[in-house]
Amino acid sequence: MKPAVVLLSGGLDSATTLAIARSEGYACYALSFAYGQRHQAELAAADAVGAALQVVEHRVMPIDLSAFGGSALTDTAIPVPELPTQGIPVTYVPARNTVFLALALAWAEVLDARDIFIGVNAVDYSGYPDCRPAFISAFEALANLATKVGVEAAEDAAAPIRVHAPLIDLGKADIVRRGLELGVDYAVTVSCYQPDNSGAACGRCDSCRLRRQGFEDAGIADPTRYI
Repeated sequence: MKPAVVLLSGGLDSATTLAIARSEGYACYALSFAYGQRHQAELAAADAVGAALQVVEHRVMPIDLSAFGGSALTDTAIPVPELPTQGIPVTYVPARNTVFLALALAWAEVLDARDIFIGVNAVDYSGYPDCRPAFISAFEALANLATKVGVEAAEDAAAPIRVHAPLIDLGKADIVRRGLELGVDYAVTVSCYQPDNSGAACGRCDSCRLRRQGFEDAGIADPTRYI
């Protein structure tokens, strides 16, 4: 089994991405981040998802993006919006996926892994610039330019480093259906931007609305625990 690093937030999308990577025969190394987010419930969810999907190893790396602020997810002085907004919302964390992928790339090099999985979704994402296909393609190109393994792969015509975003063109309902086919237990996942300490979702934020609509559109009962 080829090793792959899978970014695992503990939410619906990343859990589905991990299940897809596993179904494709990868030995999955899950990477989560304690990045100064508003809550720790998603990290407990990531641990549960990783255990259920039998990752080889699950690491939680501490980095403090709250030192910069600028997002409702890292600065409690900025309220999480509970109504749809236009443009890039305040829940966007500056450069978050760029930082996460860079650290995933570092671990992939140590593991001699050529594959990184991330659960970004450009169809019903919340306007985040680092969830677009163009961003994924650009980071993949960077990975093959900026690493020892990328240079050596170019020299010996071996497979380059690949950044997989298997959900990039899927709607939320399709993601839910795919995950259920692969045995994902969505009841243990946490997608809410402001859950309580037990992981119960607010039901009002943008992430909760997208998740709930996905289950409705898929015709599947929503297993999410709400406050």
